Amino acid sequence: GRRGVRALRRSPVRVLPSQKERRATAAEGQKSPPKPPPPPQPAVERSSAGPGLWYEKASPGDKRLGKVVTIAKSKKFRDHHGKVLLEGHRLIKDALEAGAVPRTLFFSTVGHLKELPEAELKGASLVKVKFEDIKNWTDLITPQGLIGIFSKPDHAKMSYPATQLASSLPLLLICDNIRDPGNLGTILRSAAGAGCEKVLLTKGCVDPWEPKVLRAGMGAHFRLPIVADLDWESVPSNLPAAIQVCVADNKDPEARAETTSVPKASSRAGPAHLKSKPKAAPEDEEEDEEGAAGVCIPELAVQYYYENWTQAPVAVVIGGETHGLSPDALQLAASTGGKRLVIPMVPGMDSLNSAMAAAIVLFEGRRQLLQRHKQEDEWQTFPVVG
Repeated sequence: GRRGVRALRRSPVRVLPSQKERRATAAEGQKSPPKPPPPPQPAVERSSAGPGLWYEKASPGDKRLGKVVTIAKSKKFRDHHGKVLLEGHRLIKDALEAGAVPRTLFFSTVGHLKELPEAELKGASLVKVKFEDIKNWTDLITPQGLIGIFSKPDHAKMSYPATQLASSLPLLLICDNIRDPGNLGTILRSAAGAGCEKVLLTKGCVDPWEPKVLRAGMGAHFRLPIVADLDWESVPSNLPAAIQVCVADNKDPEARAETTSVPKASSRAGPAHLKSKPKAAPEDEEEDEEGAAGVCIPELAVQYYYENWTQAPVAVVIGGETHGLSPDALQLAASTGGKRLVIPMVPGMDSLNSAMAAAIVLFEGRRQLLQRHKQEDEWQTFPVVG
């Protein structure tokens, strides 16, 4: 009996690991020391800005604003990810009303959100940041405290203002190598003001969604369709049937129009500078290394811009200041019976700024089309009896 009691009082036997197992455990401990537990993440502060509308407040050190602003200014990012950056209350409001899709909206005060159409913001991420942070990343001299990242708008899916559509005319604009952002934005603004039906941008033009173009456009991007990055082969398919294409040029209307020849390569690699009177290529000119023959550009009738040149529909080509009109633009105009439109200037002046020239020609086209429509209405109301 005593032996049984002593057996019950004994401590259990501890089994020690072998020497081999102790070495393996020591080596494993040296390779991967125990990791400390991760620090607790602060809870995201969310607040309500209206029925079903919530926003979060950026914590100190939040780098999202700087990151998206930096990459959204890159054309490569815009093309690859299909997103654009919009800044300012007016531009963002115009975009939302036209059906553009917001992804992320950074704002400094809740009052900015209340000035926007609330229903259009419910699918976006809303982040409240300090005004100083927006001021550090904006390009505006007087920032408004509102920056948005939107899906790149598709002109075919946009809902343009009813007043704009009601005032539009069968007048189109084709931009040929407009490379200055400020000029392109101003041209788009003039096109919207003149009631253009559509704007086409050929390859070589600056990206219309670049921030500088958007600022100069003053909302024109969301008032009329803009079709960008077109090659000249696809331009006719974006034009109405039976259209007449005219080109803005500063060639002397009193000079005799000539047929000229330019190398094929010039219409592909770099548009020819045709601001001055073109000269015929010499007969003994050798073909280039590729053996491409010259392209014959037919002559175009030349007249002042204020003389009658409109028919319904009509398109105007505006060339860039550096390269002028490309041979493809002249060929398209010739194939549609178009003309060269000249804005007379004081002798000694080379040319006007492309944005200024576009405004002058487009608003003259609007005047002529409205006058034509008025005359047609009068003829229908009071038909001439023979």
